[in-house]
Amino acid sequence: MQLHQLRYFATVAETRHFTRAAELLHVAQPSLSQQIRALERELGADLFHRARGNIALTDAGEALLPLARQILADAETAHREVQEVAQLRRGRVRLGATPSLCASFVPDVLRRFHDEFPGIELIVDEGGSQDLVRTLSAGELDLALIITPVLGQAPALAATELLREELVVASSLASPPPTRRRRIQVEDLRDRPMVMFRRGYDLREFTTAACRAAGFEPSFTVEGGEMDAVLGFVRAGLGIAVLPGMVAARSGLRITPFAGHDMQRTIAVAHRKDVAPPRAARELRRVMLEHLRTAAAGEFGLPPTTTRLLP
Repeated sequence: MQLHQLRYFATVAETRHFTRAAELLHVAQPSLSQQIRALERELGADLFHRARGNIALTDAGEALLPLARQILADAETAHREVQEVAQLRRGRVRLGATPSLCASFVPDVLRRFHDEFPGIELIVDEGGSQDLVRTLSAGELDLALIITPVLGQAPALAATELLREELVVASSLASPPPTRRRRIQVEDLRDRPMVMFRRGYDLREFTTAACRAAGFEPSFTVEGGEMDAVLGFVRAGLGIAVLPGMVAARSGLRITPFAGHDMQRTIAVAHRKDVAPPRAARELRRVMLEHLRTAAAGEFGLPPTTTRLLP
């Protein structure tokens, strides 16, 4: 008894038609019929009642069908598991992440993953959370690091919250501090020259919404930049910027935290519900969690309250 014979048998049983089964299996119909006959000879029983235009299972066929399906499923599972082990030596992982995350802990995560699995190709798609959700939903990514909440209109996705991060105000060391107090209020940003990211950045939308909730429109001296450009503009003294704490800690800029807990964001890792991430992607997620557990509280160069790992 061979696997391809059981596959032929199961397909004929499901279609109740030899020619249609042969088309689905991409084999010649005489070859399929020959293999079914060989299987029947080995088992010593007819599996089908053959009548013109009517194919039905015999009692022996009815008994074999669930067993054949289980054998084929077990074989597929074994094949997939072996492939996934092989994928840890070669293969690829497609990760989406926002620009601020690409500029903070993603490089360290990918370095740790590459050290453990050097044969895996890493493909990074950088974009805003909304764009990443659409790309992930379309099956073009294995995992995406996003800023929540953005999944309300993407029911096909599931997300696990990883980290809560405080936003801070970054300013040039050569300029006066944005406030004399240890912490700054959103209201203190009124009429302050600000450097702002291009449209599509989660940080732009968040900052603008916070300012409007406080009763004013933010004042931009420069807008439309990517992350590196915004850091450069702030460093040059063109204005202040609201940045994630992890990015600001690496920037060499003055960091002024906000008062209260309204100016913070939650980072999550998302994947599709209907398709399990490949083994390599699951290992990347494991490495990501291990990195966050060891680094979130102390290695980002910020007070422990600025970055908090979520359970």
